[in-house]
Amino acid sequence: MRVPLSWLREYVDLPATETGRDVQARLISTGLEVETVEHLGADLEGPLVVGRVLTVEELEGFKKPIRFCTVDVGEANGTGEPQEIVCGARNFTQGDKVVVALPGAVLPGDFRIAERQTYGRMSRGMICSSDELDMGDDGSHGIIVLPPETEVGRDAVELLELVDEVLDIAVTANRGDCLSIRGVAREAAIAYGLPLRDPALLDVPAPNEYGYPVEVADPAGCDRFTARTVSGLSPEARSPIWLRRRLQKVGVRPISLAVDITNYVMMELGQPLHAYDRKLVRGTVGVRRAEPGEKLTTLDGVQRSLAPEDLVIVDDRGPIGLAGVMGGADTEIADHPGSGAQPTGEAAEGAANPTTEVVIEAAHFDAVSVARTARRHKLSSEASRRFERGVDPQAAAAAAQRTVDLLVLLAGGTAEAGVTEVAAPEVPRTLTVPADHPDKVAGVAYGRETVVRRLQQIGCDVYGQDELVVTAPSWRPDLAEPNDLAEEVIRLEGYEELPSTLPKPPSGRGLTHRQRLHRRVGRALAGAGYVEAPSYPFLSEQVFDQLGLDADDPARRVVKLTNPLSDEEPALRTSLLPGLLGALRRNDGRGSHDLALFETGLVFHPLPEQRTAAALPVDRRPTDEEIAELDAALPEQPRHVAAVLAGAREQAGWWGAGRPADWADAVEAARTVAREAGAELVVRKGQYGPWHPGRCAELAVSVDGTERIVGHAGELHPRVLKALGLPARTCAMELDLDALEEVGEDTPQAPRISTFPVATQDVALVVDRPVPAAEVEAALREGAGALLESIRLFDVYENDDQLGEGRKSLAYALRFRAADRTLTVDEASAARDSAVSLAGERTGAVLRA
Repeated sequence: MRVPLSWLREYVDLPATETGRDVQARLISTGLEVETVEHLGADLEGPLVVGRVLTVEELEGFKKPIRFCTVDVGEANGTGEPQEIVCGARNFTQGDKVVVALPGAVLPGDFRIAERQTYGRMSRGMICSSDELDMGDDGSHGIIVLPPETEVGRDAVELLELVDEVLDIAVTANRGDCLSIRGVAREAAIAYGLPLRDPALLDVPAPNEYGYPVEVADPAGCDRFTARTVSGLSPEARSPIWLRRRLQKVGVRPISLAVDITNYVMMELGQPLHAYDRKLVRGTVGVRRAEPGEKLTTLDGVQRSLAPEDLVIVDDRGPIGLAGVMGGADTEIADHPGSGAQPTGEAAEGAANPTTEVVIEAAHFDAVSVARTARRHKLSSEASRRFERGVDPQAAAAAAQRTVDLLVLLAGGTAEAGVTEVAAPEVPRTLTVPADHPDKVAGVAYGRETVVRRLQQIGCDVYGQDELVVTAPSWRPDLAEPNDLAEEVIRLEGYEELPSTLPKPPSGRGLTHRQRLHRRVGRALAGAGYVEAPSYPFLSEQVFDQLGLDADDPARRVVKLTNPLSDEEPALRTSLLPGLLGALRRNDGRGSHDLALFETGLVFHPLPEQRTAAALPVDRRPTDEEIAELDAALPEQPRHVAAVLAGAREQAGWWGAGRPADWADAVEAARTVAREAGAELVVRKGQYGPWHPGRCAELAVSVDGTERIVGHAGELHPRVLKALGLPARTCAMELDLDALEEVGEDTPQAPRISTFPVATQDVALVVDRPVPAAEVEAALREGAGALLESIRLFDVYENDDQLGEGRKSLAYALRFRAADRTLTVDEASAARDSAVSLAGERTGAVLRA
């Protein structure tokens, strides 16, 4: 909503020193979102005056029409002599009053006017168009032709109101009252503590039986319809400059006097209106739902097929307008040729003569009905925007009266005595709210007097002491709950006055173990150099083929969405890898080649038997049984953690050579997660879907003596890299975080520092090359017993000449320590020998000579 400051001052006596920025700050403090303040004419400098065209000479021999004019500007040029001006426009003629920029003037865009030789003549100024003065859309884009009575030599800046400030307000859906100058003026009056001159306070005649006949067949869709008739409109009457300029400032294009007046009143009072050419209306005007097969050509010239849910305005022939959205072309006002859409049929015959009699409609339509009609026909209008957000039903009669007054004043019309008003019974909207309710909501002691005063300022009637009975004003349909009233008190008292207080949670309500584990894992992976990259939980089933999953893989069973955001991704993910690999691909394509990304999130597995829960009610709180039934129908949603790597894991530099990311980094990321969960991870050779069969680790945990696979890690298969467009040697890991939580320690244990020294024993074992190092390590760990503190593989050596064909050497560092004493050499050696012995039995390992 654009609000000119000059128009706002008509209804609120703002201090003369207040600028648009000052008003913006005040309105923002009361809760209105004033986005910008536009300074019209800020870069405009005179002299800019009214001139009368004395002569027009057509210049020949040029590629485009050029005219040499002499213009009388009175004494504005200091000599009183006619001003010579060369002009290319053709929408004016001799005797017309125009706007002249004299030498020395500066127009918007820093366009400076000076005397200059052009087209063989001396031009001393410029005849201006609305575009050149940045006046907004006037529909013509040509030279401004002023009314004949305009005084020659008058200052055009003042005449055209070129200097002003316009507030641009983003009106929220609940504040339809602020889609009007009246509504914004009310907010400004409250913000400044000044009285409001309400433009809707007019003397309105009582309804009588002489008005234009109206029949409302759908009171639910139209609860109020006011009709007034004005006759004897002058065909020569045009919108005055002040009216056209105000419409331009609020962003409405001037069209014709009758239409301009209805638009002006709508912007002023917030009540949409429509004017029908009385000669083109046949019989009684009615309001009803459309019938099957009916069509309507609206003012934009489009023929529309109506739906039975559409609320329409009709006469004896059928629909003549979409209620609250747009009027029909058959009853269009035709003040002069070329105004509005081109009428057809009877309207074309009527348009041959200017409109001299109009029927004015000021009605109140159901917000939901108007919104649905506007969306169904993809036809949003200024009227529908207001009805959708809520219009003051009590303003209809005042808006009709204001329109009648302006038509009589500006078009020389005569207001007929008949006044029609069809209104459904109205019940005031009353709320009961404790006087201290705003205090409890805001945590501030406002007190009863402040609450009552603020509610009365917005137009509420308030009664009662500790329990307030509040009647909401007709222009605020959004005040429906006690919290709505509390919000009004809080915003008017100032959001900035609310103290910053921390909530006081009851004891024992901290993070759950699952939440703490989730955060620890995120911090650990971030500390290891990974960047969190959350992704959408949607995927296409085609990605399973790209990942190389078997046809019977459980991950292919997905939960499909009934109304997905994208038809290309209709299923919920069963793995985090598709989203993460997509993020890696996008970043690699944008030049970031060294990547380490991770994500923790839910995956979704359908239940073995599909269950459908009944829709929950909206008129009451669901029962515990209904909520339980809904929960039982939800898919399984375990939390997973995944990481992907590509490019360099360690950068090269002066410190030495770098290192590319490989499968071992993916395995280490899994171990990092397991350590945070307090779980012991078993790593062994595996083969699954997207991973390279020779570089894939199967990750498992022990549950009651039985191993359970919880994930995989390693390098992705080249076919997968090609299918997904990923960098070479991309690595990944994915773990079931909930499974790790089940077997992990409830609380991570801090490392224990011993006062006794460690005994280190190194062993090099020779085994067959196919034997996994993890199996050898597991045997060493079990054979060493309780004295073993840690074991580390520090060397792998292969040499057929020294070790034998198909053999390899694995060197381990074993650290032994006792909790209560210093170990002797014999104790450490005995533990080492026991470990080597068991490794030999299980894997065929022998000590390397």
